[in-house]
Amino acid sequence: MSVTNRPIRILFVCHGNICRSPMAEFIFKDMVRQVGLADQFEIASAATSREEIWHGKGNPVYPPAKAELAAHGLSCDGKCARQLTVADYDYYDLLLAMDGSNVRNLHRMLGGDPQHKIKKLLDYAHGGDVADPWYSRDFARAYQDIATGCRALLTALTTK
Repeated sequence: MSVTNRPIRILFVCHGNICRSPMAEFIFKDMVRQVGLADQFEIASAATSREEIWHGKGNPVYPPAKAELAAHGLSCDGKCARQLTVADYDYYDLLLAMDGSNVRNLHRMLGGDPQHKIKKLLDYAHGGDVADPWYSRDFARAYQDIATGCRALLTALTTK
């Protein structure tokens, strides 16, 4: 996949859409902006679960994740959790999960992946999972892993 006339649509996905996937969304938005390609991408994030959505309203980005983004000069103000929908599969070109559990949940929710759009973010870099900082409390490590994956993703999408 390379940069085309239509924006490349990327959806980052994690369990709750309050830590890793919004971090990836805003890190990647900043990366494409820095290289002058913001208009070539449409970037968003979503959850596989509804745990962070109450009465139809999603929770904001978890404060330690928001603080880690802010430490790198990135704002995620206004971002609230939302759950992935079946329509997202048709709309987005890539659905990038943070770990193997997210991949399994995506396959279950979407009934498979006939167009091979579902991948793990770190498959573009060194492989493996982005550890969930909700449990590890290591938001700096999550940021670094996500940034590594996003850099490799950008290279893969912009090199022929």
